[in-house]
Amino acid sequence: KRSRRSPAPQPPEDAHAQRVIANVRERQRTQSLNDAFAELRKIIPTLPSDKLSKIQTLKLAARYIDFLCQVLQSDELDHKVATSCNFLAHERLSYAFSMWRMEGAWSMSASH
Repeated sequence: KRSRRSPAPQPPEDAHAQRVIANVRERQRTQSLNDAFAELRKIIPTLPSDKLSKIQTLKLAARYIDFLCQVLQSDELDHKVATSCNFLAHERLSYAFSMWRMEGAWSMSASH
């Protein structure tokens, strides 16, 4: 068996410098993640009362994706609204998603 040696102790200055660099990297990573969530929150239609945590944002994004898949598979909306990326189509989809979301929340709470 090989004996495991602990690494040679580093001078305090080196350890401190490495810690500072690691802290900077972590702050950059956290800021990047927060920026990504902010962008995601801009895309997902929300209710005026929404103040979403990160996990709530991810769950709502998953529900929105599911909703959009249902819209694409259904014939309820005309072809132009379902495939167009213009502002009006986005507004109509946002409204439809809000209604779908509230109906889902109501049916979930009614079943419990």
